[in-house]
Amino acid sequence: MLRQRTLKSLTRAVGVGLHSGHRVELTLRPAQPDTGLVFRRVDLPEPVDIVVSAESATDLRLASTISNGSAKVRTVEHLLSACAGLGIDNLYIDITAEEVPILDGSSSSFVFLLQSAGIELQDAPRRFIRVTRPVEVREGEGDNLKWARLSPYNGFKASFEIDFAHRVVDSTGQRYEFDLGSGNYSRDIARARTFGFTKDLEMMRANGLGLGGGLDNAVVMDDYRVLNSDGLRYDDELVKHKILDAMGDLYLLGKPLLAAYEAFRSGHAMNNKLLRALLAQEDAWELATFEDDRQAPAGFLQPARAW
Repeated sequence: MLRQRTLKSLTRAVGVGLHSGHRVELTLRPAQPDTGLVFRRVDLPEPVDIVVSAESATDLRLASTISNGSAKVRTVEHLLSACAGLGIDNLYIDITAEEVPILDGSSSSFVFLLQSAGIELQDAPRRFIRVTRPVEVREGEGDNLKWARLSPYNGFKASFEIDFAHRVVDSTGQRYEFDLGSGNYSRDIARARTFGFTKDLEMMRANGLGLGGGLDNAVVMDDYRVLNSDGLRYDDELVKHKILDAMGDLYLLGKPLLAAYEAFRSGHAMNNKLLRALLAQEDAWELATFEDDRQAPAGFLQPARAW
């Protein structure tokens, strides 16, 4: 039986929110089988649980936010991406503010935290959502076109193409494909940082966004160059970060996907629109388990390899 996974022990992190700029403490704790991924706002007068699901996503401007009533947690995608990459099914995430800390702007710090705590196999089958026919969402036309698609695939792979019409971005890799079965999430994807442009910073901060961002937790570009003194971590770091984000957005399903994800200029809102379109078409997916773990697709059999 291919079994569910949680942590062996708890682990903690402290940082600031990318958009709020507020200090936040995060505690990752083991959870029982079939719990799923649950954020717990422990700073509120009465702690509130927010279960990760496609329907819990609310504000999707520049990040993925999930809510339960008035309680919310912002910028969940990097942590969820690490959980997807390492195959974590059940986890309690205690948080002392409304935004997950940005740390270094990638998911590598979350990968380190999860692997340091250790991954525990549980006595319950992993439950997958297997895509059985293509589902696609599209918006715009011509230069404004963007789309995202899920197709049947015995495993999980993601391909993304960016198009920013910006000389710095255009000089980097524009398209990348990552297959969980043949790649290494920790090595190939996790270190890719979020990115932004100096020309957008004033507008973002006027809207209460990006208040905790800087060169220590994001790739920042002006019209001509990358401003970070250490440059890019990958030649195609920007498109790899879009795959990192997409893996986190898709993990809002609360279960791993057996599918091929393809996207052109997609973002958090479109990724969530794709999930909702999938769930709304009951003939497009099915639940799947693997009683014989040797029948599981490559990339799901063993917990993710270390660096």
